[in-house]
Amino acid sequence: MLSPRFSNEAIKKIRQLELTTRRLIDDVMSGGYRSSFRGQGVQFSEHRIYVPGDDVRHIDWKVSARTRDTLVKKFEEERELTVLVVVDASASQGFGSRARLKSDAAIEIGGMLAFAAALSGDKVGLVMFSSEVEKIVPPRKGKAHVSRLLKELMGHRPRSRGTDLSVGLDAAGRVMKHQGIVVVVSDFLAEGYDLSLRRLARRHDVVAVQVQDAVEKELPSVGFLRVADPETGVSRVVETGSYLFKRWVSEFMAAHSTDRDTAFKSGRADHLVVDAADDMADALARFFRARAARRSR
Repeated sequence: MLSPRFSNEAIKKIRQLELTTRRLIDDVMSGGYRSSFRGQGVQFSEHRIYVPGDDVRHIDWKVSARTRDTLVKKFEEERELTVLVVVDASASQGFGSRARLKSDAAIEIGGMLAFAAALSGDKVGLVMFSSEVEKIVPPRKGKAHVSRLLKELMGHRPRSRGTDLSVGLDAAGRVMKHQGIVVVVSDFLAEGYDLSLRRLARRHDVVAVQVQDAVEKELPSVGFLRVADPETGVSRVVETGSYLFKRWVSEFMAAHSTDRDTAFKSGRADHLVVDAADDMADALARFFRARAARRSR
């Protein structure tokens, strides 16, 4: 039962997203998802008779003494994963030059990842952040839990307009009690998060999904235009065809790109770039397949 705080239109969108992501994951994503992430540890499976060449460190001496056979412990990969989706809810995510906002793309990505985890029997949780932690849904299993995540993603109204990526990353580290997968969905137009990213990646497998809009890289020349920073509210009139303005935009985006690449490299985080207008299912499926291929080598 969906919460009464949602309008009929919102409920319709939630149900449509659920149906769409189910179909897309069943068709193209679930296999790639399952094979692209390995289990995060090993667990005892059973005993078997020692054969020459076995690692003597795995001999279970107590059981061997009791049975009078030399037995070794057999281990298998622990397949169940814990997946945490960390979503940027700051005001810059509300930008979109075409049919879809960056925030809409982030919701779709978060929904698909949640369903992929659920179909694989994994736990999935959610952290939403701006300049503060907006929402935490601890990782759990089950379809009802995934439905709750979708409702939180689609219905949340941020308290803050700013961005502090380190706040979201640090919150993820506190939520994830055991080693797992952390997927961060943001435009990464922020600073000072490299240390938090490295700290998180020391224990967890971190994937950064960067959602961008084509206009952010190159604003079209449309004459004078009033532009506003969605996070601070500061606005000014600019001449979009001006060489100085275009150079400032180019240098600003290049600086963020350099900082981003450095942070991802030092934090050993996989990096996927998507445009808000892209087919998110196709983009995620290609990413999962490529990741699975790399890990199988």
